Amino acid sequence: MGRRAFSIIKTMSDRIGTIRRIGTIRLVSFDLDGTLMGVDHQISPRVQHAIAAAQDQGVIVTLATGRMFSATLPFAHRLHITAPLICYQGGWIQAPDDSEPRYRVSLPISIAKAALALGDKENWHAVLYADGNLFLKEQKYPTEFYHQLLGFDFTITPWETVLAPDDVGGNSGSDDAYHIPDKILFVAEAEDIPAMAHILNLHFANQAEIVRSHAHFIEVIPRDVNKGNALAWLAANLGVPRSDVMAAGDQENDLSMVEWAGIGVAMGNAILEVKQAASWVAPSLADDGAAVALERFVLAAKFKNSTKIRGKNP
Repeated sequence: MGRRAFSIIKTMSDRIGTIRRIGTIRLVSFDLDGTLMGVDHQISPRVQHAIAAAQDQGVIVTLATGRMFSATLPFAHRLHITAPLICYQGGWIQAPDDSEPRYRVSLPISIAKAALALGDKENWHAVLYADGNLFLKEQKYPTEFYHQLLGFDFTITPWETVLAPDDVGGNSGSDDAYHIPDKILFVAEAEDIPAMAHILNLHFANQAEIVRSHAHFIEVIPRDVNKGNALAWLAANLGVPRSDVMAAGDQENDLSMVEWAGIGVAMGNAILEVKQAASWVAPSLADDGAAVALERFVLAAKFKNSTKIRGKNP
């Protein structure tokens, strides 16, 4: 048995009590891909209705995603979300109506350059996110692939035209000709991702976070940036205690916020580590698990399920 699973079982007796919190949730954070929608980017009517009903009751709903802000905005508009959105795996927080982020942690240029150089050496397909823009050194996949999974607009250009030379600007953005990096994403076959993660961790241990955000994506993001830390920052700024926060997700990059939230929800299609860390396992995306979680913990709808509920201390 893994250490995480053992810890969850060991402390379960101290964490029963979620039921008393039903109806007190004030902030809900949803991952997008695999939680609210599939590869077709369609959000089911039941999920849309549940989110609208929660917002009608005064509950704040946000999205937490690896996508950049401009690529997240259409989904926020579709769901009538006005709360600050958590983007870039937690490195960027911005409300739909804001012109600038309220919170941003950029990737040091030295780390970004080293990651891109490593990608070039290993012949990995890299995507550079910088200043709210998406850059490619070369286009490997059809345009629709990038539009669906990464962002609507991208620029194909050599890396040296995007990132400042070592003697110019640093991460200060003092030279407008260059951009401040936010993260590096590598695209590969699913079976290749674990080996890539191992290589990246060897190169960037204690310098950056390496996170798998999709079956085909592995990312290099700023140190200590994750959805959990971002959600904690947002909750504090909104005056919402941890016990009144619910978060739902399915992948490795959702683990931190599922662990942190007062009620952490794993989708039925989630990876094992997320299910182990969750307070409750919802039905899968195909069965509108996000709506079921809202109905159960926010809207107080009756839902028959034999799954044991594990609460968390505030």
